[in-house]
Amino acid sequence: MAHEYAELADLKSNLNVESEDTTRDAMLQAVLAAASRGIDTSTGRRFWLDEEPTARTFRVGGRVVRGDDGGERLLLDDVGAAPVLVEAGSASSWAAVPDYETGPDNALVRGRPITSLTAGSWPAGRVRVTARWGWPQVPDEIRQATLIQAARLYRRKDSPEGVAGSAEWGVMRLSRRDPDVWALIEHFILPGFG
Repeated sequence: MAHEYAELADLKSNLNVESEDTTRDAMLQAVLAAASRGIDTSTGRRFWLDEEPTARTFRVGGRVVRGDDGGERLLLDDVGAAPVLVEAGSASSWAAVPDYETGPDNALVRGRPITSLTAGSWPAGRVRVTARWGWPQVPDEIRQATLIQAARLYRRKDSPEGVAGSAEWGVMRLSRRDPDVWALIEHFILPGFG
């Protein structure tokens, strides 16, 4: 899939592995991928941007909230580039929705996704949005959480049964969830996940 949120070179640097040493590259790539997909699962979203626009259909019921300005906001999956096309209708007949605004304001400029479309009102039924889904760029917090979690997964091979230790500190049980990773990703979690 190759949508890791951090670079192999950065992980090697964090683990003090020489950049010329390629003997562990396959394992390091695997833990980068696992850490990235784990963050996807924990947050309920993904932080890469689709190459091409694709269409997704949303039922209006349950996805519309009234905005402060009186308009109706249709809540969407993360959109990482301005929508190409917004249509309302059904499987047999779609009509373009010409007047809508994206929200939150300036999301793409701030490196955040568009998460809603506002119109005066949305027709009952379905809305089809054609866009590039995902995030416009990987947030710094997600990149750092990926590096921490990937290093933890890599070192896991040295802690059978989740127990690690040293002669100096003794034996200790590893926590199920890294508190630093959690602190970095928790504000990205969609409601209902995590």
